Amino acid sequence: MVFDSFDIKSLIRPVIDFPKPGVIFRDITPLFQSPTALRLVMDSFAHRYVEADFTHIGAMDARGFLIGSVLAYQLNKPLVLFRKQGKLPADVLAEGYATEYGEAFLEVHADSLCEGDSVVMFDDLIATGGTLIAAANLIRRMGARVHEAAAIIDLPELGGSQRLEDMGIPTFCLTQFALSDQ
Repeated sequence: MVFDSFDIKSLIRPVIDFPKPGVIFRDITPLFQSPTALRLVMDSFAHRYVEADFTHIGAMDARGFLIGSVLAYQLNKPLVLFRKQGKLPADVLAEGYATEYGEAFLEVHADSLCEGDSVVMFDDLIATGGTLIAAANLIRRMGARVHEAAAIIDLPELGGSQRLEDMGIPTFCLTQFALSDQ
């Protein structure tokens, strides 16, 4: 199966005015309900990173967990979970960030990474970049580095990929949408 022969965009459902008026939410649920599309997405990421020089997979709460866990298994890499505030049971590091909808905190177990580790971060989409930037800051606070930030979807008009690139973090997305795309 060739990526170009399968349009994953058609399986990403636009939900208008969710979670607030004026926002078009990009729902990946239909993509995950298609075994063909899911395999294509995961195989595309696995192919990109199978020979890359990094040590860990970082997955963002919550939809990034779907991608990160499969790839950690496929690539035989440790999985680091970046969770919403108050969800992790041990000692954590926290980082505040702005979202499209307000302010939030991201946490990670303080012993997840060491100096010299390198992480590929995964989320479902890159919008303003807040979650991935917070995760990158946490990774760096532990002495590790970010190899790349990856997602299924990029919303380039919101500037998140550019913000990550400006921090020296390469980005990779399988597809992108303009804000006006429905």
